[in-house]
Amino acid sequence: MKLFKFAKNFARDEDGAVTVDWVVLTAAIVGLGIAVMSAVGGGVTDLGSKIKTDLATMDTTTYEVK
Repeated sequence: MKLFKFAKNFARDEDGAVTVDWVVLTAAIVGLGIAVMSAVGGGVTDLGSKIKTDLATMDTTTYEVK
């Protein structure tokens, strides 16, 4: 009889449900962040290389400060 009462109370108890929801939500956000970084990572690297090249080849002697 005690086992039946324990199982009944265990089935009604929802204390851990919120924790599971937060874990699933956090995992989804982390997964989305990884997906976004893998999608745009190459483009960001290429853009950084282009900016580096442009800055390295820029002739700053033609600009005057007034």
